[in-house]
Amino acid sequence: MRKRLLGRTGVVVSEFALGTMTFGQEADERSAFRILDLYTESDGNLIDTADVYPPAGPRGASEEIIGRWLNQRPQIRDRIVLATKCRGRMDDSGNSEGLSRRWIVRACEDSLRRLNTDYIDLYQAHQWDPATPIEETLMAFDSLVRSGKVRYVGVSNFTGWQLERTILTARHLGVSAPVSLQPQYNLLAREIEWELVPVCLEEKIGIVPWGPLGQGWLSGKYSRDSAPTGATRLGEDPNRGLEAYEKRNIDRTWKVVDALQALATELGVPAARVALRWLTDRPGVAAPLLGARNVEQLRDNLLAVDVSLDEGQRARLDAVSEPATPDYPYRLLAANAAGRQSLL
Repeated sequence: MRKRLLGRTGVVVSEFALGTMTFGQEADERSAFRILDLYTESDGNLIDTADVYPPAGPRGASEEIIGRWLNQRPQIRDRIVLATKCRGRMDDSGNSEGLSRRWIVRACEDSLRRLNTDYIDLYQAHQWDPATPIEETLMAFDSLVRSGKVRYVGVSNFTGWQLERTILTARHLGVSAPVSLQPQYNLLAREIEWELVPVCLEEKIGIVPWGPLGQGWLSGKYSRDSAPTGATRLGEDPNRGLEAYEKRNIDRTWKVVDALQALATELGVPAARVALRWLTDRPGVAAPLLGARNVEQLRDNLLAVDVSLDEGQRARLDAVSEPATPDYPYRLLAANAAGRQSLL
């Protein structure tokens, strides 16, 4: 795999990261070990998890599986960039969630124990916490960096104003600022291009997208005519989250899927690889997260490294997937700024 810098850091990461939300739920420990082995043997080095993974299983199970994998392969720790997150609720004790100093420090120590490691390369806020001042959150993260328990900090699922405020506050305080953003981003979900991508480009924040295949919709395995069944995310739960069948079974989705499939047929590769290549080539993207239930799924998606899209092919996917831009503020202000923009 080709390598890229993670945001404004000097850390080199592989162009595809491994997401491990399936570990302990769709992928048992044996399957997870095989997935981790294949990924690292394929020259992948960015492994991402969270304390609350898997969502429907025992909290912390994903980190524990990775920790046991690392324990059996101590030589590999320095080769990988290990990322995890905090913010979600771990139990019902009342203070076992959020981004307070109290919880961040405890959550980090718990993750270190589960991961069987002395340090976390990238420690991320899983979501904005409206109950905690961002100053408190940033100072807690910075204390972990200064102690050596964390190398860099990042954020996930922030809005544009939340990300920019976090960066500016960190700069004002003189503490560690986020180096990465982990948002949903794919051909069916491009709204982060309105504000978050410009912030990331301006501030040199590395984008690590989750859901690069639109939770399976961009793999070509779903149909217009009937809800999915069987051993797939939507087959097991058609009403699941953002990717719920009734939410995404709309004309725009099928226009994108049809265009994607047509291009994939021209190239002689599966649609999923084309969708992954398109995303990997987007401005500011460091490494999309590949999630997998099994080795075969990961192996197939990793072959996206061999796919190449020319300018015309990318333009076709750009045009069909462009989201409808709200008239205000985005469309109006962009039109008003066009003259000045042309001077750059």
